[in-house]
Amino acid sequence: MVRFMGVVYFILFLIPVFYVLRFLSKTSLLHMLLKSWQSLIDRFHVYQFYKVPQFNHNFQENQLYRKISLYLNSLPNIEDSDFTNLFSGSKSNDIFFQHDNNHSVGDTFLSAEVSWTNENSHVDGIRSYVLRIKKTDKRRVFRQYFQHILTVSDEIEQRNKEIKLYMNLATENERWRSVPFTHPATLDSVVMDKELKNKVRSDLEQFLKSKQYYHRLGRVWKRSFLLYGPSGTGKTSFVAAMARFLSYDVYDIDMSKVVDDSDLKMLLLQTKSKSLIVVEDLDRYLTENTTRSTAVSLSGLLNFMDGIVSSCGEERVLVFTMNGKDHVDGLVMRPGRIDVHIHFPLCDFSAFKSLANTYLGVKEHKLFPQVEEIFQSGGSLSPAVIGEIMISNRSSPSRALKSVISALQTDVDNKTTVKVAQALTSSGSGRSEEGEGGSTVFCRESVHTVREFRKLYGLLRLGSRRKEEPPVPLPLDRSSSEKEGSRHERIIV
Repeated sequence: MVRFMGVVYFILFLIPVFYVLRFLSKTSLLHMLLKSWQSLIDRFHVYQFYKVPQFNHNFQENQLYRKISLYLNSLPNIEDSDFTNLFSGSKSNDIFFQHDNNHSVGDTFLSAEVSWTNENSHVDGIRSYVLRIKKTDKRRVFRQYFQHILTVSDEIEQRNKEIKLYMNLATENERWRSVPFTHPATLDSVVMDKELKNKVRSDLEQFLKSKQYYHRLGRVWKRSFLLYGPSGTGKTSFVAAMARFLSYDVYDIDMSKVVDDSDLKMLLLQTKSKSLIVVEDLDRYLTENTTRSTAVSLSGLLNFMDGIVSSCGEERVLVFTMNGKDHVDGLVMRPGRIDVHIHFPLCDFSAFKSLANTYLGVKEHKLFPQVEEIFQSGGSLSPAVIGEIMISNRSSPSRALKSVISALQTDVDNKTTVKVAQALTSSGSGRSEEGEGGSTVFCRESVHTVREFRKLYGLLRLGSRRKEEPPVPLPLDRSSSEKEGSRHERIIV
């Protein structure tokens, strides 16, 4: 009987305890108790701390910091951290966690418990990961633990490989900011001469395999390209295609945000290997450099291209774009600073056929001869203009080709008008000095002469077409002749 009553009292004691624990589990009090208990236990252990900064003393990125960041953000424990950042992934339904500054996340390896804290220095703004590990565990698992981190981070990088676009900022604490690089251009989709494209592809493939060759020559393992040509000829798309082919991150340097020569060097030092560094519209910046004072001097730019600082890092590709290189200082263009020159011209008939195949799916068309004739007569447009016309009319290839013909013909007419006006201006400059009103009379004559020249140009084109066409029998009456004449007039216009 006494034993039975003892069991009853014990059960009655457990019931309130159960409800108390259940209540505590739904509040932060239990969490606080556990944290206090852990803090008490920590006082009886000796810990060692290891700091992994984001940049080394040369302001180059510490690759170990990046790998630790990848590893920690993949841990299940990061969800249990006191404060965690949430981000969406490349897909709309992807959500991933990221370690927040000044908060800790725990990890366990071979029964050894460690913690990582992401700290942000108040002095120089450089971030660091701080590892806390028991001294007894450090002797046992330290090296194996870091080998484990490197292995897991490499697997994550291979699984989630994505090219990033870095942009320089005008801030002291953070010089580069990255976003996913999603440009879809590839070497296969870029419209350019097939033979030239194969040469560039071969050059890039050979560069990827040439580490030992460059070291044997005593040269830095890097390559520099100059892409020059008018706007809209595909230079930017080709840069994206190069990045895709190499699987390199892109660093786009905005020269307007560079403070001085030293700042440009620091930007270069903070780029990593396997990167494609781009400076667009270099000719415009060099022109500004000669006409007014700019933040970066010509000497600073030359040192950026092949100075001592450029040797602090390998497997880099430098790409410079220009609209034209005729007026650029020869010091900039010499080999070593620019290794490969690639010209991007306005569209010709061969490039037009490639565009028609790519944009419209048309390899041959009855209007192609007419397009070729206009190209031979001096018509030219950029691939961007022709591509936009084809995109706007992609539902009707015939309408798209007719729109291209019309745009090319307008270009030919404008060029002809400009040439005639220039010729008349040069020949009439002497006559305009004969009287006070000579200049006004000359303007009316110039406009009249330009119109007459355009009519004459149309008649010459009509004559050349008649020679190529088979002979047409004479009309039986005057009305039919007038109809035929009106048809040719429509073609001329």
